[in-house]
Amino acid sequence: MNGFVNVVKELPPEISSKEPHRVDCSKRKGQFDYIESVLPFLLKYHYVSITPAVSQRRDRYPKYAKAALCQACYRALKLTESLEKKANKLLEAIPKPFLSLHLRFEPDMVAYSQCQYSGLSPTSMKALEAARGDDRKPWTGEAARIWRNRGKCPLTPNETAFILQALSIPTNTNIYLAAGDGLMEIEGLTSIYSNVVTKSALLSGEDFETMHGNTKAALDYCVSINSDSYMATYFGNMDKMVAAMRAFKGLYKTLFLSRRAFAEFTSRGLEGKPLMEALWKAHKDDFIKGRGSALSDCFCEFKL
Repeated sequence: MNGFVNVVKELPPEISSKEPHRVDCSKRKGQFDYIESVLPFLLKYHYVSITPAVSQRRDRYPKYAKAALCQACYRALKLTESLEKKANKLLEAIPKPFLSLHLRFEPDMVAYSQCQYSGLSPTSMKALEAARGDDRKPWTGEAARIWRNRGKCPLTPNETAFILQALSIPTNTNIYLAAGDGLMEIEGLTSIYSNVVTKSALLSGEDFETMHGNTKAALDYCVSINSDSYMATYFGNMDKMVAAMRAFKGLYKTLFLSRRAFAEFTSRGLEGKPLMEALWKAHKDDFIKGRGSALSDCFCEFKL
């Protein structure tokens, strides 16, 4: 917020000695607006305590206020000191330059998608069946085809490697694998792209084994926003955050691989070189632009 509002760590004594005037900004107030409901009290009492309303009536904010809100949030987002040290240690260990690849093919992710896959190893099938339980049975028949063609099915590591080749990504590229525990069928990627590194290989065993899942995700996030390029096989919250932060930092080598395009082309019977050419055309504009579909309302390029 520097340059827009003055931010202090401590209030002046003449203000801090008083109780703040409380202003309720909760959503139950309905049609709420800061300028109408908070500013008059702030001007009168100079010291108010508000119940946050987050993004209430943000459509009425002027553009500079939207930009200030967005940029303040992105600038404020930091890892804890201990996490940052781990992330820096991890970044130093990764061979440079490198591509961070967020690959989603964990058992729970595939089970959640309710997609069918043929040719999976017995180990993968066992893990997948355990994750599915009774309420995540896969679609079958025509419903399964429609579901897949809508882009609902995660790309396998082998399919991911095929798309990377279609985009002319050299097979000796250094790839950091940003992925959850228990990634299935990883050989489909590593058999083609040999320089793939993981957290478990780069961090000491003791560190990795005692690390919480959210901590691992935070490390993946930090590595991904600082990578030379970033690709993702999904468009979840992690991917949106990474893409937006990379756009905010001016790092535009960002791309989301299209599950829908792959499903549509393979359902038409395309394979080999024709499939590669079709996939290149499908990704060409996003690949060249490299913006990664950063959130359209973040105003990252708006200068205060």
